[in-house]
Amino acid sequence: MPADFDGARWARALCPRGRGLGLDGLFLLARPVPGLPWVLEHWDTDGGRTFCANGSRGALALPGAPEGPLVSAVSSGVAVTLGRRNGGFAIRLPDGEGFGFQTSSLLLPEPHVFGWIGNPQLVVAVRSVAEIDLAAFAVPLRFHPAFPEGTNVNVVELVAPGSARIRSWERGVEGETLCCGTGCGVAAAWLAKRTGIMDWTLEPGSGDPVTVNVALGEDGDWRELWLSGGAERMGHFEGVRN
Repeated sequence: MPADFDGARWARALCPRGRGLGLDGLFLLARPVPGLPWVLEHWDTDGGRTFCANGSRGALALPGAPEGPLVSAVSSGVAVTLGRRNGGFAIRLPDGEGFGFQTSSLLLPEPHVFGWIGNPQLVVAVRSVAEIDLAAFAVPLRFHPAFPEGTNVNVVELVAPGSARIRSWERGVEGETLCCGTGCGVAAAWLAKRTGIMDWTLEPGSGDPVTVNVALGEDGDWRELWLSGGAERMGHFEGVRN
């Protein structure tokens, strides 16, 4: 990585909605080195360095990405495995010590869960995600004292066994995003824990479905949590100078 690259500054300049390019974040990808994990760094629109699952797996679609069905990677300090599966791009989300469902002091009438998956995720079960005013619902929870570091807020609606809809409000972006990969991962792991169904298709706000496959450990936390979906290269630009 260039030692003088100011990712936070570039993210704040390029990504904010209503100006710039309207992106949800900025990635810097190291040139792959054979035998070593591929190193990726991500910054949210507010300049915060965070782990991003969809961007990490989507990086495999770019020219120059490492070849092969499985790629070891470190994304914003989080060790993951990227893969090419079922005609799309996938990521094995982190698990084990330091990751998983966590207790919180939050009191809500709706069923909910909080999890750490490289970033904080609150998932709330609702009757209909379409009926939720997400800004009004999510912002107080995103800044709730129960979450000192803040949290992403996801609302999930069970449609059928193995199928759900989800909408996500992401910290750092401070708005609804088309698809939060880590939020989908925690939501699917929670649905698996509640229903016993290990394979899920989730429809996020974009309408483009993602699939999540999970195993549960004896402690009830996720293991082998794979998020898969498509990725499309929409364009490129040149000539940026720091």
